[in-house]
Amino acid sequence: MAAKRKVPNYRKMYPAASEEVITVLRQSERKMQYQEYDLKVERFAVNEEKQKVFFIPGREDSLERMEDEDVQFGDENTNVEEAAITAIMLEKLLAGLKWLTVDEYELIVALFYDGKTEREYAQSKGVYHNAVHKRKIRILKKLEKFLEK
Repeated sequence: MAAKRKVPNYRKMYPAASEEVITVLRQSERKMQYQEYDLKVERFAVNEEKQKVFFIPGREDSLERMEDEDVQFGDENTNVEEAAITAIMLEKLLAGLKWLTVDEYELIVALFYDGKTEREYAQSKGVYHNAVHKRKIRILKKLEKFLEK
């Protein structure tokens, strides 16, 4: 366990310095102690009235412990603006899907969510592949107009 450092006597070290400079030096030293000692060191606290000892863990965490506990880390490459725009566009798209007819909605879900091909969908409905393709194009244009509003 690291020993707590004493705060140097800056008045003695720098007799010509103003009181503001001395105050800043003391605050800086305390911040350094906080970062070097208080955050890292685990310690025990004793409650003498209740005759109990409490363990106070260090507030600096290790990467290994966090990985063991499956702590999720934010993606450093994530652009917040792009994520916000994507979320707004998804909301608008979901609202646009509500304006589709049942058949149009069923086609979009089959192709884009269920992963069916146009040919598979055409076979399941008993229609030509070309008809499904033209319907898909028409529906996508309809959704595009809705999103542009």
